Amino acid sequence: MQSNSSDFSAASGNGYELQMGRFSRLLAPKFLDLIEFEESSNILDAGCGTGALTSEILRRTKTANITGIDISEAYVEYATGEISNPRVSFKAADLTALPMLDETFDHVVSQLVLNFVPNTSVALSELLRILKPGGRLAVAIWDVRGGLVFNRFFLDTAAMLDPEANELRKKNFTRPLTRPGHLEAALRSAGAAEVQTGEIHIRTEFASFEDYWRPFDGTDGPIPAYLSKRPADLKGQIKAAVRDAFLDGEADGPRSYAATAWVASGRRR
Repeated sequence: MQSNSSDFSAASGNGYELQMGRFSRLLAPKFLDLIEFEESSNILDAGCGTGALTSEILRRTKTANITGIDISEAYVEYATGEISNPRVSFKAADLTALPMLDETFDHVVSQLVLNFVPNTSVALSELLRILKPGGRLAVAIWDVRGGLVFNRFFLDTAAMLDPEANELRKKNFTRPLTRPGHLEAALRSAGAAEVQTGEIHIRTEFASFEDYWRPFDGTDGPIPAYLSKRPADLKGQIKAAVRDAFLDGEADGPRSYAATAWVASGRRR
């Protein structure tokens, strides 16, 4: 996860797994269904987080070499501990200043990260730079405004109680690349050819309200970073109001919410 100069707090691999990693692992297979990897490929997982996408690429290939990069050393350390395979390596790196030579990779994939990069145009240019001519870049980004229900009802509820939550809400829903057509336009502007787009849908499942809320008491992501700075009484008010939104007039228990990601891919000319 790209965290430099953004509000994405990236402190703990376990924290990211609880916050978003479990959903990244649901999204990864559907994302990779859109891509065909040649077995001789060198593949970059750009913004690998705790390794969800890398794990799925490894499962689908027999000889391809995979490099995962992330600006968070904590996430790189977690992924390295989870995935031990001679075909896989991880390193800490900034997506806007990649330490790789031109034309190194056959494929670059990036899931749920570019909207947190301070300068997305520079990052996309870098990702295309390290692709071999004809190599494909594929990107997936949550539709945070219209397609990520569990995240939206927290922010909608908290914004009614706290101006700072409203600021976070506005920032979240106006992040780059997250609205219809933005990802396609960004790839075309960066110089990608044969740009293709689509949507992926998964369900985010929670066993109970405490299962839903537990990640917000953690250290990773914009919402935990926001909550960690709230006074205890305000945080308690927000939690109670969000609990009402989660329950929806029924007893506590399992809940399932839709989640949609925009996807786009293009080739280096």
